[in-house]
Amino acid sequence: MQIRRSTASDRAAIREIHTSAFGLEHGREIAELVDGLLDDPTAEPSLSLVAEAGGVLAGHILFTAAKLQSSQKLCARILAPLAVSSEHQGTGIGGELIAEGLERLAGSGTGLVFVLGHPGYYPKHGFQPAGVLGLEAPHPIAPEHADAWMVKELATGLLGTVEGKVQVSEVLSQPQHWRE
Repeated sequence: MQIRRSTASDRAAIREIHTSAFGLEHGREIAELVDGLLDDPTAEPSLSLVAEAGGVLAGHILFTAAKLQSSQKLCARILAPLAVSSEHQGTGIGGELIAEGLERLAGSGTGLVFVLGHPGYYPKHGFQPAGVLGLEAPHPIAPEHADAWMVKELATGLLGTVEGKVQVSEVLSQPQHWRE
């Protein structure tokens, strides 16, 4: 398997990955979100990676710009979304995409990475609940889903010293993307 930056020619395959991973109805919505984020100048800088297995694209991960209202100097990103095609799920591709993305972001000076995701999956990759650390999501998260709003520290010493509401790109800041 090879992980590389996505290109414009990968867009159709990326849409298919998200549709396959999340099912026809929800997958289309997520594929449209990805298209919107890839075209949204407020999402920059972004990091879009694909995993290629056996000559086909099997997974996709997207990190886009985020910042804390209280700190204009902190470099942050949000992971949204991650998908592995249904036929490749359970093979470790998602974890490899996360690891590669985090490594590249750490090397570029990113301090924090946020995600709204499954609380049983992302902690395996070093994410922890963000709300209890004073890091508020762009839109309210229902109390029963509070653990789904998570953060990963890439620059040592940030957690516990920064707090505030996270701001994301125009496309991702729409309320429908923050409901369970």
